[in-house]
Amino acid sequence: MKRSSPCHHRASTALRLLRSCFVALLAVAPVAAACQESTVRAPSALPERGYVWTPQLSPRGPVTILVSLRDQRAYVYRNGARIGISKVSTGKTGHETPTGVFTILDKRREHFSNLYDNAPMPFMQRLTWGGVALHAGSVPEYPASHGCVRLPYAFAEKLFDITARGMTVVVSDAIPAPAVVYPGLFAATAPVTTIPTAPFVWAPERSLHGPITLVLSVRDREIVALRNAIEIGRAPVAISDQALLGTRVYLLLQGTGPGTSAVVPGRPALRWLTVSFDGPATPAQPDLRELVAAGRLRIDAEFAAQVYETLAPGATLVVTDEPLRQDGPDNGTILEAEQPESEARPAHPS
Repeated sequence: MKRSSPCHHRASTALRLLRSCFVALLAVAPVAAACQESTVRAPSALPERGYVWTPQLSPRGPVTILVSLRDQRAYVYRNGARIGISKVSTGKTGHETPTGVFTILDKRREHFSNLYDNAPMPFMQRLTWGGVALHAGSVPEYPASHGCVRLPYAFAEKLFDITARGMTVVVSDAIPAPAVVYPGLFAATAPVTTIPTAPFVWAPERSLHGPITLVLSVRDREIVALRNAIEIGRAPVAISDQALLGTRVYLLLQGTGPGTSAVVPGRPALRWLTVSFDGPATPAQPDLRELVAAGRLRIDAEFAAQVYETLAPGATLVVTDEPLRQDGPDNGTILEAEQPESEARPAHPS
């Protein structure tokens, strides 16, 4: 399955996590060669301007953007409530938009492509240093870009004004309806009595500001903490085989939930928005609280306490049964690190 974006014209030396393997777990099918306006599945109706914007439904809180390639739609959530929906135009055949979980690496109100005749890219929000971004442009409601996600001009401006570097953008073939949950990794109801014996690393000084991204790999039995896509921590986890299949993306909301944290005694449970990427053949997933309570999922208590104290609304937790790294061709980037010094002027698609 072809998942690479031709926007990546130069190889990056930055740390890359969850590459082509993530494509399979996201159950993303490639855009068909015959993907024209008439063959794209009919998405939800929108007004003539191409978007709906209701920020008053949730005036404050962390913002998350979900992009559906199949629907050619972007969905904007703030603190768990959907405040916007817009038509988009993603990468056309041969220039497909890469799928996965991204963070906004850079933002510029005025920007111009250095690949396509200095084409304007207003309200640019970069997802990869190789050139994939959200920006205003022509939006015919079918894939027509060179890899970017084009938005209507007015919507792109409104979105730009409420986003921040480090926030999460999820791109997938289809986006399921998110739900508010209390996953239990940092908000369980039973004490953790057994912890992994290997040491952990915690170095938040490597990146002092911005939301945290956590990636827990069941395959590797490790959890990695990143801030602004820079690794600041890593710890082993103990988990039973086949305890978790597929992938969950959890986005930390404002407020607290019922109960207290298992790994940080006396601290309240946390509220998360979850997005599941399980396919129809994937078994139903257990609540993480159940796994922790049963001793099937264990994490170093000291590391968990450090993470808990660092978490703030807007943090992201990815739990996957795929490895953190995979050798081989770069068929997709999920989390891309800081811009390499050798690539001071990365490529920008249209």
